[in-house]
Amino acid sequence: MATLTIRNVRPGVVKSKRRSMEQEVRDLLEAYVAERRSILEQMERAWATQTRRPTAKQIESWIGAGRQ
Repeated sequence: MATLTIRNVRPGVVKSKRRSMEQEVRDLLEAYVAERRSILEQMERAWATQTRRPTAKQIESWIGAGRQ
C-alpha cells in the first residue's frame, strides 16, 4: 500500500466535511481513476466499431492537440 505526504496545504483548501483530509484525497484519487478507466473503456468500444483503428502517431497527435 502506498503512502502519500502532502505538506503546506493552504487553510483555504482544507474544508471541513466531517472527514479526514486523508479520506478526501483517497476519494479524489479513486474518482479520477474510475473516470479515466471509464473514458478508456468508451474509447475501446468506439474503436471496436471502426473499420480502421488510429495509428499510434495519430493518437499522439490528438493528445498533443488536446494539451494546447
